[in-house]
Amino acid sequence: MTDDLNAPLGVDSQQETKRRLPMLPLVPIAAGVVGALVLGMAGAIAFIHNPLGGEPRAVTAIAAPAPRTAVATPQQAVAAAPAARPAEPEGPTVNIIDGMSGTARSVRIAASPQESAAGLDPRLNERTALGILPRVAPDGSRPRDVYARTFRLPAGADATAPRIAILIGGLGISQQSTSEALSKLPGAVSFAFAPYASDLDRIVARARADGHEAFLQIPMEPMDYPDNDPGPQTLLTTLSSERNTERLHWAMARFQGYVGLVNYMGAKFTATESAVTPILREANRRGLMMIDDGTSARSLIPQIATVLQQPVLRGDIHLDRVPTPTEVDTQLGRLEARARERGFALGVGSALPVTIDRVARWARELEGRGFVLVPVSNGVARRQPAG
Repeated sequence: MTDDLNAPLGVDSQQETKRRLPMLPLVPIAAGVVGALVLGMAGAIAFIHNPLGGEPRAVTAIAAPAPRTAVATPQQAVAAAPAARPAEPEGPTVNIIDGMSGTARSVRIAASPQESAAGLDPRLNERTALGILPRVAPDGSRPRDVYARTFRLPAGADATAPRIAILIGGLGISQQSTSEALSKLPGAVSFAFAPYASDLDRIVARARADGHEAFLQIPMEPMDYPDNDPGPQTLLTTLSSERNTERLHWAMARFQGYVGLVNYMGAKFTATESAVTPILREANRRGLMMIDDGTSARSLIPQIATVLQQPVLRGDIHLDRVPTPTEVDTQLGRLEARARERGFALGVGSALPVTIDRVARWARELEGRGFVLVPVSNGVARRQPAG
């Protein structure tokens, strides 16, 4: 027997060689089997077309259709019929002309669920490329009348008591300030919404549901523009009347249900007759009133609106030029004095936390001091436009 311990390294013994020789044919046999399997799979892929190969699949049973039930009798059908749905609100009427025959027919468009829920009148809507604009309805109804808040004197109130209206502007931009105004201020306080906020339709709908009258603020060029910039789509004295009207329409289409327009800034624009006149004419044509916030003594809005026979009102007291509790309270006192003197006064403020808080406190005690808080439209109806 060969001594394996004394054999040279790397040289197999004869016994080991004899043990391994029978295993050598297994290697090519295994390789051949693997190769055959690979070739078989390749052939299957090449000759079997399955576009869903590899995709996950689910198998389900298709149940046979259920047998038809017997037809109900007319009496049974009537008994099982659901309650009749309320009639859809009527929308605007449009004329459709057949291009082949030339015949025309009128079709009434139903109001959308959103319009119905928000108390909007579809007759006052004009659909444009920019969105829905206000308009005078075919029957003569105007947004300034339909969307004005109905006012009734509180029980036991003196009909001759001096009246005060409050208009709070800048609503919709700050979510917190808007929420505070909605929760703290009474419904007789009117709101003016800037056109830049998102989700304005929902916010305005909630405000109107709570009794607040809605106005739209229009950004207008101040004296120090562009150092003091009201925002995108500002009406400018350097633009043509057509361009400014396009910007006006952009703002008008931001939400629906407002009574009229209010200038936002605009000391230069409102003092330029050639610039502001087309804007007031367009607003009047669409059935809207105009409010001058009273911040510029040079504004021509009251005079031009009077010539156009457009309802207009100018603010008497600016409540928060200095936004401190003491100053706001002082201006509210001045507003009461003006109302006692003239029978009506309009106070204009911004949606600042201090203004909302002080006006809310003041309004709770107003009736006890012999005043009546009214929406802005009520003051427009009572006061003759300034000449």
